[in-house]
Amino acid sequence: MHCGKPLHRETEEYCPDCRGYRFYIREGRSVWLHRGKVPGAIYNFKYHNRRRYGKIFAGEMVRCCGGDIRRWQIGVIIPVPLHPSRKRIRGYNQAEILAEELSRFTGIPAKNNILYRIRRTSPQKKLDGKERRKNLRGAFAVKKGEHLPENVLLIDDIYTTGSTVEKCAKMLRLAGAENVYFLTVSIGQGT
Repeated sequence: MHCGKPLHRETEEYCPDCRGYRFYIREGRSVWLHRGKVPGAIYNFKYHNRRRYGKIFAGEMVRCCGGDIRRWQIGVIIPVPLHPSRKRIRGYNQAEILAEELSRFTGIPAKNNILYRIRRTSPQKKLDGKERRKNLRGAFAVKKGEHLPENVLLIDDIYTTGSTVEKCAKMLRLAGAENVYFLTVSIGQGT
């Protein structure tokens, strides 16, 4: 299991999104499947200023995935960044809130000044997997001279095809992280 997405058959090792793809992410987990009431809750968290949901979601991350976090021996928690123009419009980055709350629960430092979105991209939600990867080319960078610990935890709200976390992980690995893991609130169910 790589991304944690449900598999159609027991004999499958990877979901359709992960099959035949080079990985920079070591392993990842999500709290819930992106269905039922979860999409609405995330939408309100992300676009309707329900920042307090961050504490609830982070608490669920610890409840569901605390054992994984300990096993991964995380040195720093890093949120997936928003482009500054998008953050100005929204007023906050929901991934930063999740990372800060998760840091409070675990005692692992969260840093939002390591990974940057340097190119504004189109919203991913309307793109397929191939378009998502193309859309994110050259979108992220790591702060020059940053010394990363061996194990890094990347935080985001939704894992759909993995394009965003993989592009972020690639940059973190190139900057010296040995292993990049991810946690998200929800995960899609396949393509």
